[in-house]
Amino acid sequence: MAISTALWSFALVVGLLTLTPGLDTALVLRTAAVGHRRRAWGVVLGIQSGTLVWGALTSAGITAVLTASQLAYDVLRWAGAAYLLWMGGRMLLATLRRRRGGEDTGSVEVPGPSEGRPTLAAGWRQGLLTNVLNPKIGVFYVAVLPQFIPEGAPHLATGVLLTLVHVVLGTVWSAVLVGCAKAVGGWLRRPAARRALDRVTGTAIVGFGVHLALSE
Repeated sequence: MAISTALWSFALVVGLLTLTPGLDTALVLRTAAVGHRRRAWGVVLGIQSGTLVWGALTSAGITAVLTASQLAYDVLRWAGAAYLLWMGGRMLLATLRRRRGGEDTGSVEVPGPSEGRPTLAAGWRQGLLTNVLNPKIGVFYVAVLPQFIPEGAPHLATGVLLTLVHVVLGTVWSAVLVGCAKAVGGWLRRPAARRALDRVTGTAIVGFGVHLALSE
């Protein structure tokens, strides 16, 4: 298989994966929708940094440990589940505090301290941790990436090149999500809509955490 064929084939596979709604989609949409556009782009960059880490480790053969060692997989799985439960639970608790505050539902809400700092670096850390602590991404790369590396091609360099295709597609799709969130951001920043958005997103993140904890 030629390298050009491998790139296009891999782009098709990860393109379909990128378009599938999941944790990354929920996190980017919610962060952008509440008006934290800088932090949203930080989340995007963090997620793609995590993808690059998984791709590089897989190309170097390191992530094969996840498929060979149940203990290594379980440690990472429980760490990822705990982080998602903490993040989603914190979001849900914040909606209860704002509800008890009895703010005017007709006004635009100012983000409170429970949001954390709406900076690029804070978003990058959140996106990176969300991605790196998900062992299923590592297992996906272990199972899929080697199949698209042509025989005789440098394993590490080709694997990283293929991963960069995934990063580019993910970044482009995230830009579309941020743009869509901006279009309805004014309405979603109203307190009632904001509470509903945070409850849906928080519940989804907690659900992802529970699913990860219970998965084998």
